[in-house]
Amino acid sequence: MNFFKCFIICLIVSVKINVYSQELELGKVTIAELQEKRHPKDSAAVAAILFKKGKVDFEYNQDQGFTMVTEVVTRIKIYKKEGYEWANKKVDFYSVSNSKEVVFFSDAVTYNLVNGKVEKTKLKSDGVFEEKINKYWSSKKIAMPNVSEGSIIEYTYRVKSPRIAELTDWAFQASIPVNYSEFKTFVPEYFIYNTNMKGTQMPLRTVEKSRKSINYTYRTEIDPNRNGASSSQEKLEFEETLTSYIAKDLLALKEESFVNNINNYISSVSHELSSIRYPNQPYKNLSSNWLDVAKAIYQNEDFGSELNKTGYFEDEIKALITPLNSPEEKIAAIFTYVKNNVKWNGFRGYYCEQGVRTAFKNKTGNVGDINLMLTAMLRFAGLEANPVLVSTRDNGIALFPSRTAFDYVIAAIESPNGLVLLDATEANSIPNVLPTRDLNWMGRLIRKDGSSSEVDLMPKTSSNDVVSMSYAVDPSGKVSGKLQRLQSHYNAMLFRNRVKGENQDAYLEKLENENGKIEIDEYKRNNEKELDLPVTEAFSFAGSNLCEVIQDKIYINPLLFYTYKENPFKQEIREYPIDYGFPFMDRYNINIQIPDGYVVESVPEPINMVMQDDLGGFKFLTNVSGNTIQLSVQHQIKVSIVASDYYEMLKQYYQKMIEKENEKIVLKKA
Repeated sequence: MNFFKCFIICLIVSVKINVYSQELELGKVTIAELQEKRHPKDSAAVAAILFKKGKVDFEYNQDQGFTMVTEVVTRIKIYKKEGYEWANKKVDFYSVSNSKEVVFFSDAVTYNLVNGKVEKTKLKSDGVFEEKINKYWSSKKIAMPNVSEGSIIEYTYRVKSPRIAELTDWAFQASIPVNYSEFKTFVPEYFIYNTNMKGTQMPLRTVEKSRKSINYTYRTEIDPNRNGASSSQEKLEFEETLTSYIAKDLLALKEESFVNNINNYISSVSHELSSIRYPNQPYKNLSSNWLDVAKAIYQNEDFGSELNKTGYFEDEIKALITPLNSPEEKIAAIFTYVKNNVKWNGFRGYYCEQGVRTAFKNKTGNVGDINLMLTAMLRFAGLEANPVLVSTRDNGIALFPSRTAFDYVIAAIESPNGLVLLDATEANSIPNVLPTRDLNWMGRLIRKDGSSSEVDLMPKTSSNDVVSMSYAVDPSGKVSGKLQRLQSHYNAMLFRNRVKGENQDAYLEKLENENGKIEIDEYKRNNEKELDLPVTEAFSFAGSNLCEVIQDKIYINPLLFYTYKENPFKQEIREYPIDYGFPFMDRYNINIQIPDGYVVESVPEPINMVMQDDLGGFKFLTNVSGNTIQLSVQHQIKVSIVASDYYEMLKQYYQKMIEKENEKIVLKKA
């Protein structure tokens, strides 16, 4: 194809996109759009974004400088009742007075087709809500009126912000189909932003440059020898860069099991301010690599300076560690002391909110207060302790050097056996067993000298769940037996969190209902408070709904209520990793006593499956001896994260495992 033909094709595509964009204006809803019963490319979609257009521009005020203005216009089609949530919109905004953002909605209308005509219902003031999220953030929400299946809703919102360090993040993709998505940024030459794009469905990107100007009043300083100051009207000319991103016909990103944060994989673009170059002022570099980022954070007075404060705790910590000898004893003692004496207030952030001294006195603080205090105490005890910046699962993966990539901090001790990671915000965590919110790929350790290094946050030690069960089956199919369960590491922490503060009777009632309405008796729980030991449960049980009796045969599902019922992987293709959070092994040792007068007709054949590249495996072994059947079943995943390349293999593995676990033992009358 010659150059001329290529040029003509590109020109046609560009014209089509421009015409399409011009047609997508608020208020121009058609009867055909309202009549549409399902999305043409995704019949299962509960709603669809017909178009979403965003624009980020900069306004200049002589007293306040540049302000960032974001405007977003959206039109959404509702197909099913399950899609009604898309008729609500929430916009979070920074609400601290010196950098307060302002949000306002407009042009909010619901369209319905009534007797063949388009009916409009405008949003009224009672559908607009504002609420405080925490001391830094608030949100403004709208709930669109008169929404039903087939409705189309549209709205505009604007955000005015003095916080120009980050442009508005823009997601092209969503959990519903997106027919058209457009994002434009108009950036003055004074600001240089790093652009980060992610996802598999990339938009068309174009860049244009143009000249702009600002009119302002120049005032001279007051001269005591003259009659005050003078002023003049001036014009400042500068170059503006328009970057346009356009994407069409984006598939819904459908969430599935074992994903940490689906937003990590949505096709999107984000920008972070990397440098400022105002006229006649020195060039200001904000961040360009991880070394600069770590150094800037450490030098902040709410971070590095707080690590140097020790006077408020010295007496207590000295008395605590004096009788102790080994580093492990000191780590455990200090870690437990902080967890017991300073409670997390629920606020995240790597900077201190109130300062370590005040948090220690008030016995409460944010993440920065608690874990920087912990780091300082560990250093005081002679340990090589440093803070580790973390981006939690909710915050997304920190892929690029950025001061805003992180929202959390933990402590790390560099020991001969490797890093020991600690987070004192979680009462049930232990060294190297962090709260699951922290398990988000990589963190960044920063030292006093300004150096930094990457830290793998994902666990390597297997968390085990071991069940030993003995039960008998009577001729009526009733099952009765005893069970012991042991859970270690992450399984133990999650269990302790789950039962914390829960009445035991309520817990047992839930356990009975979740497991085939069994009846539980003689329940005992050990090591609930001994965090360094596995937690154990033991109880006897009986159930009438766990076997099938058909004529002279009894059909037993050998794993009873521990049987996998459904494959968690249902998609044809998965484009994002399978995130288990931590390696694990589930093991079941089972003894089954068959009733007198019956013999074993059949048992499931043994199987031993090993995953590709030894990522895990499944074993199902059986042995029949007299009137006893013994089973040993094991399901193991050896890594925290499995790449999407293995999805089809993993899907087939689970299917075979589920089929095997659901095979019945068949008993017949002798």
